[in-house]
Amino acid sequence: MAEDENRDKRRQRVFKGATILTGMTNSEVTCTVRNMHDGGAELKVSIDARVPDEFLLYVPTDGIAYKAVVRWRREDRIGIMFTGTEPKPHWHYG
Repeated sequence: MAEDENRDKRRQRVFKGATILTGMTNSEVTCTVRNMHDGGAELKVSIDARVPDEFLLYVPTDGIAYKAVVRWRREDRIGIMFTGTEPKPHWHYG
């Protein structure tokens, strides 16, 4: 079965700027949300970005910081699962 056939049909293609907040000395990695659904998203990041297995994904257009866990990695793409939400951290200026 093709990988696309395993995907949830409710996944929506989006193009949203976002920031991966790692919490490690308040470091941030900019990214683009490429598609999104209730349970997770696919992110496009710089090929050399260091992204931990768990982080907060702040999406300014949503005004939400999603708790995220990495499910897969392929070159400059990362698939994540949402595990909850939090208010935007006070140290993030975006």
